[in-house]
Amino acid sequence: MTLVPDGLLGGHLLVAAPSLMDPNFHRTVILLLDHTEEGALGIVLNRPSLTPVGELLEAWSDLAAAPGVVHVGGPVEPTAVIALGGIAPGTLPEGWEPVIGGLRVVDLAADAVLAAAELTSIRVFAGYAGWGPGQLEDELAEDAWVPFPARAEDTLTEHPDALWSRVMARAGVDHRLLATMPDDPAMN
Repeated sequence: MTLVPDGLLGGHLLVAAPSLMDPNFHRTVILLLDHTEEGALGIVLNRPSLTPVGELLEAWSDLAAAPGVVHVGGPVEPTAVIALGGIAPGTLPEGWEPVIGGLRVVDLAADAVLAAAELTSIRVFAGYAGWGPGQLEDELAEDAWVPFPARAEDTLTEHPDALWSRVMARAGVDHRLLATMPDDPAMN
């Protein structure tokens, strides 16, 4: 499935198909930050941890989007930290490169107090998801993922646990029924 002219999906969501049973990705929604011929990199949007942002990044805790916890961004390099932030209306930060809409990668080495003037909120992710050359394309061909245009509100949602069902319901007629499918079909 090609959603963009060059076939690359950076800035799009990957919604795990119900058949994807890998525990790292079962019912996940991934925002692809980069997708090239060399591979792809994304972050899982719907795996909040129990660790408050302030416990790891005290200076940034006031900007943390609800529920205010670090999210598990994926199984690769779980100590690597990536943050995304919503751009405050009327601001255009120097060097700003949007990921999608009014959302950008945030430099956590910057001064949080100064950054607060340019940001509405941030979401912090530990780890990421990664694919080597051709690996994501193979998984897409196997229908392991449903690619879908991303929205900034998907990333900063206050209810990340409900994101898979919400996005799957948007994915069209073929996927709406899957959005209501219980995690364990035996519970139906």
